[in-house]
Formats: sequence, structure tokens, C-alpha cells
Amino acid sequence: MSRPCSTASRGETVPTALSLPAHRDLYYGGRWHAPQAGGYAEITSPGSGESLGRAAEATAADVDAAVASARAGFREWARVLPSERAKIMKRIAAILHEHAEELALIDAADCGNPVREMVSDAHIAAAQMEFFAGLVTEIKGFSIPMGPEALNFSVRGPLGVVVRIIPFNHPLMFCAGKSAAPLAAGNTVIVKPPEQAPLSSLRLMELVDGLLPAGVLNVVSGGREAGGALAGHPGVAKVALIGSVPTGRAVMRAAAETTKPVLLELGGKNALIAFPDADPEAVAAGIVSGMNFTWCGQSCGSTSRAFVHSSIHAAVVASVKERCRAFKPGLPTDMTTTMGALSSRAQYERVLHYIEVGRAEGARVLCGGGPPADPALRSGLFIEPTVFVDVKPTMRIANEEIFGPVLGILEWTDEEAMLEAVNAVDYGLTCSIWTRDIAKAHRTAMRVEVGYVWINEAGRHYLGAPFGGVKQSGIGREECLDELLSFTQEKNIHVNLGT
Repeated sequence: MSRPCSTASRGETVPTALSLPAHRDLYYGGRWHAPQAGGYAEITSPGSGESLGRAAEATAADVDAAVASARAGFREWARVLPSERAKIMKRIAAILHEHAEELALIDAADCGNPVREMVSDAHIAAAQMEFFAGLVTEIKGFSIPMGPEALNFSVRGPLGVVVRIIPFNHPLMFCAGKSAAPLAAGNTVIVKPPEQAPLSSLRLMELVDGLLPAGVLNVVSGGREAGGALAGHPGVAKVALIGSVPTGRAVMRAAAETTKPVLLELGGKNALIAFPDADPEAVAAGIVSGMNFTWCGQSCGSTSRAFVHSSIHAAVVASVKERCRAFKPGLPTDMTTTMGALSSRAQYERVLHYIEVGRAEGARVLCGGGPPADPALRSGLFIEPTVFVDVKPTMRIANEEIFGPVLGILEWTDEEAMLEAVNAVDYGLTCSIWTRDIAKAHRTAMRVEVGYVWINEAGRHYLGAPFGGVKQSGIGREECLDELLSFTQEKNIHVNLGT
């Protein structure tokens, strides 16, 4: 998942003391519960390698209990007036703003992203709460003309229990922000935070405890067993996932058992296209910005394939190399850090493997290519911004999602061949197009097989604009009115006025 842009300028100072959540159990039904099987998983900071303590691991029995609590909470929450739901959501948003620095430091320690960026994540989550709170009166039906003797109209209502399974790259932002639309629609929510980084979600529950009726917002930490049990549970009305394509397929299979709908934001192998009339410096800035090196490229919206026309290729490559110098891996909890750590040992090894694959296939490393030399970072999972040139469309690094700080630059001369290569991958999430020719920009935007296009921009999201992918990049749209309505169901009512 890519990260929405924040328009706020707040100038916070982040506290130096890390305040971890006191509760490490499962939160459902308005209370903390120890896992029934007694399982807890060790949480390790990817930046320092130090232990952050343990967090509960839910089993199917815990999921049953959480779903039962959420179903009980739904009966109360669905009766709360929309205006009152909005007031509560705005109070949650205020708490997110107030505790942004504290929550950011937890995420930095737990998921590896730099604390400065995680402060913005907290404010973005609050903005999403505020946005959907403001849309509660837009959950509208419509009437159908039937003549003077009949009345036919539709209404929209909540689904029931919604499960949100969130990834490790923006834990707090997704836990809070992705709960907003289903809550606004009158659903109850069970969040399964990432097993690698559950702590900010637990701390959020400590902060908002008591604001919502029992069972309305729940957090059930754990791994695959918990995720599978939630996705396939007959008491769950809908499952929404941000994650990989294989995980999305697994969720769809589990959801199919009870024919429940899904909302999936999955992977991407996104292209940036630079035409010969584009400014090389602007293109280079867009390439580096779109790669999200700050959080190690761990974003499914990252533009990890840059198709640069041969006439500006040399200038763009030189500028990209220079601009990458601004991203130096460092301790995520340090406010001066410009690039964090990979989220887990498995992800770290995966990225290093793809770097070796790129070398073996004949691509040339322009910069980076492995862990930093700084001995102070040896205990962490750090990899330098890595840029490959001389990349061919048939190479694995140009086709497979790496989900790390690895960018491939592809030189092109033939527009048709370039567009064919852009569309050849299985993914279809985002594309960034750079040109001064507005007609060419529009024609290209219509031809690329993706769900979200930037023109002379990269990486930014805008609340209200539908975000989502095509092909294997997902199902549905988020961050907009359509997301809110997707958590409702429509009912038609016909009234015979003639009897």
C-alpha cells in the first residue's frame, strides 16, 4: 500500500523515550483477553535487533470469541445515529493527532520506518477518520418512479462484522485509517495487525478504550492461523486486505466458503514513463520520490520500473544517482534518519536475493547493492538504495515485485514496444507519466493498464480520489466515497399505496 500525502504542517518534536503498550493481549468486546492457547510471539525491532517484548498470538478459538463480541457490538453500533458515529470518530481522530509522536516512535521501533515519517502517518490516519466521519450522511439510497399508486425506494445499511487484515509497512496508519470507512457505515471492525509489527495497534486500543461501545473496534494479533480463521469465519460479513498477491488469493479462497465479499489492495510492479520532452531533473526527482526509499521501497505503489527515453536517459541516470545520496540508512527512532530498515529478516533476505538475481541477469548496479558499511547498523536490517541500469523488460527484477529499495531503469526508443513492456506484468496498480505534451499524457494514461495514474507527479494520494488496482493488483477502491459504500448493502422496498 502506498502512503497518502499529508497536507498538515505541524512541526512536532518526537519524544526520546519509547513508551510501548502495557497490554499485549487480544482486545475484543471492550476488554483485554489472554489468548486461549496461551501463545505469545517475540517482537524484535528491525532497526536495532533488540526485543520489544511479546504479543499475543490468536488461534481459531480466539477468533470465534472476537467475532461473537463484534456481532454483539454490531447490534448496538448499527442503532447509533450517523451523526453520533461521526462525533466518536472525530474524537478518535483528535486522539491520533494528540498522540502522534508517541505512536510514531512505537511504529519506528516496531516496523523500521523512520520516526519522522511515522508522525505523518498518525496525522494521515486522523485525516481519514475525519474524512469518513464527514461522509456519514452520504450513505444514501434512491427512489424509482412507479406511478401514483406505488412507492419504490432503496436504502443502504451496514454489513455487520468487517475484518481488516493490514501489512507491516504502515501499521498505525492502516489500523486506524482503514477502520474509518466501515465504522462510519455502521459496521463493527476486527483488525488483524501485522505479526511483525502489532504494537502501535495495541497502543491505539489503550488510547481509545471506552470511546466506542464494546465490540465495535477490536484488535486480534497473530499470524496465518488468525488471518485464515478471520477470513473464513461465517460470522464475518466482509474481509479487506492490504498485502501480497498470494495472501490475497488465500483470503479470497477462505472468503469463498461463505461467499463473503472482499476488498483487496495487493501488489504492484509500477512503471514510471519519461518521454523525451520531459525535464530530466524533474523526472529524476519523480523517480526517487516514487520509489519511497524512505521506508525502503516497502510500498505496493512504488514506481520500481522507470522507463526513460534514450534522449534524456544519461541526464536522468546521473541525477538519480546523486539524489539517492540523500537516503542514508539509519536508526528508525532517530529524527534525523532519512531511510529506515526492512521490516523483517525474511524481507531483508528476499531483497538481497533479488539484488543478486539482477546482477546475474546482466543489470548493472548504479548505486547501493547491499547493506551499508556503517558498523553501528550491523544489528539492523538495512539495505542501501539500490538502482539498476541496463535493465531489460524480460529480467525478473523488471517483472516481479521485490517490495524493497530496488529500482530498475529501462532505456527506450520505441513507444509501442515500451507500452507493451509497461503492460506486460501481472500487476496493474499505479503508473507515473512525465511529459509536457498534455495530449500524449492523456493518451498514455488511457493505454496503461492500471487503476491510478499520475501525470508529472509520483507517489501521492489524495483523500476523495479512488485508489486501487486492476489485474492482480486488487479488487475495489479505497480512500473515497466508493470505499464507504462498499461497506454497506442495498435493500429495495416497494410499497403498494393502492390497498
